[in-house]
Amino acid sequence: MQALIDQFTDYVALERGLSPHTREAYRSDLERFVHFLQSRKVATLNDVSRRHITDFLMAEKDRDMATSTLARRLVAIKVFARFLQQEGLLDQNVADAMDSPHLWKVLPDTLTPNEVERLLDAPRTDTHQGFRDRTLLELLYGTGLRVSEMAALRVTDLHLDEKYLRCIGKGNKERVVPFGAKALNLLHEYLDIHRPALLKSQTSDILFLTRRGAGFSRKGIWKLIKVHARAAGITKNVTPHTLRHSFAGHLLAHGAQLRVIQEMLGHADIATTQVYTHVDQGRLKSIHAQYHPRA
Repeated sequence: MQALIDQFTDYVALERGLSPHTREAYRSDLERFVHFLQSRKVATLNDVSRRHITDFLMAEKDRDMATSTLARRLVAIKVFARFLQQEGLLDQNVADAMDSPHLWKVLPDTLTPNEVERLLDAPRTDTHQGFRDRTLLELLYGTGLRVSEMAALRVTDLHLDEKYLRCIGKGNKERVVPFGAKALNLLHEYLDIHRPALLKSQTSDILFLTRRGAGFSRKGIWKLIKVHARAAGITKNVTPHTLRHSFAGHLLAHGAQLRVIQEMLGHADIATTQVYTHVDQGRLKSIHAQYHPRA
C-alpha cells in the first residue's frame, strides 16, 4: 500500500499540479488511513468498505481532530480511490459518494448511567495504580474534560476546599469546572497515599502519574479506559471522549441548561453543544408518552 501512496503523490504532483504542502498532507492522511486498515486486518484496498472509512474518520474524531482535518482526510481517500480506479487497481470506489464530515450530524456515543457505574467500579482499589485509575475515571466522567486536558492536569489546578479545578482548553483558554463529593473523597486519598507511592523520590506537579512516576500521555489514558471497559463487560467502543459525551448527556437529561454545559465543556460555539439535545431522545419520548394528552 505504501508503494501505491508513492505513485499517487507523484500523480497529483505531475497531473494535478498540487503544491508540495498539499501533497504531504495527502500522504500523511493516507498513511494514517492505511495504518488504520492494517490494524483492522484489511489485506487489500479492494476489501475496503464504506464502514472502514467511516470508522477511520470517527476514530480520528475521537482524537479531537478538527472537522476541517477530517474533511481533508476524506478528500484524500476519495482522490486516491479515483486514481486507483482509473489505473485499474480498484474494482469499486466506495468513497466517491460519501458526504463530507462538514455535513455530518453524528450523535456522540454515550454510556448509560449503569454502564458508567460498572466502568468506575472496574479498577481494583487495593493497589496504588488501581486507586489512581478509579480516581482518574471518576474525575474524567465528573468533569467532562478532554483527554489532553486530563493528561496535563496538575495538583495545583485542584481547589479541593471549593470542589473545582482549573484547566487550559483549546485556544489556550482557561475554564473552571466543578466536581462532586465522590471525586473529592477519592482525590484526598489519592493525593495523601497513592500518588506519593507512584511518585517515589521524583518531583512532579502532574496529577495522575504512571507506575514510573511520569505523566500520562493521551494514548496512555485511552489504553487505561479500554482495559477497564473490557473488565466491566462493556461492549461499546469506549474512549475518553465517550465519558465526555456521557457527562454532557447525563447533565442535560437531569435538567442542566445548555449554556452551563457549554461552559463546562469549553465549547466556543453553542452549536457544538447542541448535539447533546439529540442524545436523550428516549427520555423525551417517555415524558411525552406519560404527560401529553394526545400521546
